[in-house]
Amino acid sequence: MDMQKLFSLEGRVALVTGGAYGIGFAMAEALASAGAKIAFNCRSQEHLDKALVDYAARGVDARGYIADVTDENQVKDLIAKIERDLGGVDILFNNAGIIRRIPMTEMSAEEFRQVVDIDLVGPFICAKAVIPGMIARGHGKIINICSMMSELGRETVSAYAAAKGGLKMLTRNICSEYGAANIQCNAIGPGYIATPQTAPLRERQADGSRHPFDQFIIAKTPAGRWGDPEDLAGPAVFLASDASNFVNGHVLYVDGGILAYIGKQP
Repeated sequence: MDMQKLFSLEGRVALVTGGAYGIGFAMAEALASAGAKIAFNCRSQEHLDKALVDYAARGVDARGYIADVTDENQVKDLIAKIERDLGGVDILFNNAGIIRRIPMTEMSAEEFRQVVDIDLVGPFICAKAVIPGMIARGHGKIINICSMMSELGRETVSAYAAAKGGLKMLTRNICSEYGAANIQCNAIGPGYIATPQTAPLRERQADGSRHPFDQFIIAKTPAGRWGDPEDLAGPAVFLASDASNFVNGHVLYVDGGILAYIGKQP
């Protein structure tokens, strides 16, 4: 068996939603390193322009597009443009998402709906847009970005946990509906990842001690550290490649062992 060929994405077209920075950027870079042609979207020209510069600096030839994943017509246009520029989408990474940390009784229904719309309805819209083409080509990979909040609750993240729990079940249902069409739909559940967005939570305090949330995460993680975006590269390539052709409806948690661990005794 040719293992390099098994994990190769040569000639495949991958769309990473919200791939302008952070986890999405890291996964797109990983897919490109395995041979995939990369497309990504974001909602502002400013973020798109910066991302194109960042991709070029890392040696990745990526195509960027302006599109809102919650707008069905914009997503249809996005897929049509990618097909015109690169070919049909073989791999969809539903990465675009937001979180609002607001106590439930203080959160408005509008704020709740916004999180669910982006984090759950958006992946539904994007998957719905690419599945017909995948069926026509006889193969396809859909990878949703779930979360430990797909399994656990936590203060102030009611909307996010509801959306990510729903995304876990959407993952399983896409598998159930389209597995016979040789479409594999799986998910990655990142743990706490060291990105620019989480940097304030990892800053040392004035007395040199860890930030309280940093202490909490380290104590809850058997690996004893935050994850790096690069820790998601191997799982991303695995789930996007032929190596995972009989893996379907699965959530692969990349969390340093948090979900397996009750935490250190105080």
